[in-house]
Amino acid sequence: MTTASKPSQLPPNGPSESTKPIPQTTGQRSLVAKRLLMAAATAFLAINVWTGSPLFALWVGSQAVGQRALSMTAVGVVVIVLAIIELGILFALAWLDASYKELTGHPLRENRLTWLRAKSAERESVGQGIRTSVLERIVMVNVYIATIGLVVYFFLFPQSPLPH
Repeated sequence: MTTASKPSQLPPNGPSESTKPIPQTTGQRSLVAKRLLMAAATAFLAINVWTGSPLFALWVGSQAVGQRALSMTAVGVVVIVLAIIELGILFALAWLDASYKELTGHPLRENRLTWLRAKSAERESVGQGIRTSVLERIVMVNVYIATIGLVVYFFLFPQSPLPH
């Protein structure tokens, strides 16, 4: 018997579904686009915690007080505006993180500090690795970069307040 006379090993309907290339649907593309937009928004907000909101608060404080000398009114305006902006960024980051975890199916964990949990809860959570989401990693990297930048600025630039 020659190879040409052997019956085909393919099912009668053609190649199986697992051998066909899976085209990317518009639903998958929109999911990827949403995840990228959430990551970009998180990076933008995390950077503005250190840069944009303090600068904006200083600008508002300078506009609120019409004089050149420092006054307690200007300081109060800066502190209040900074607190409002930072609180808004905090809520926005928390909302983005919860939405991202819901979108990706990331396991949600209790938002209670470890030392406030019951002892019985420790036995249940043993063996379960705590995974951080991409958005949490973006914020962590931003904090590392900001801290390193502050230390470098404080110790290496000649305007350092430390005695020489």
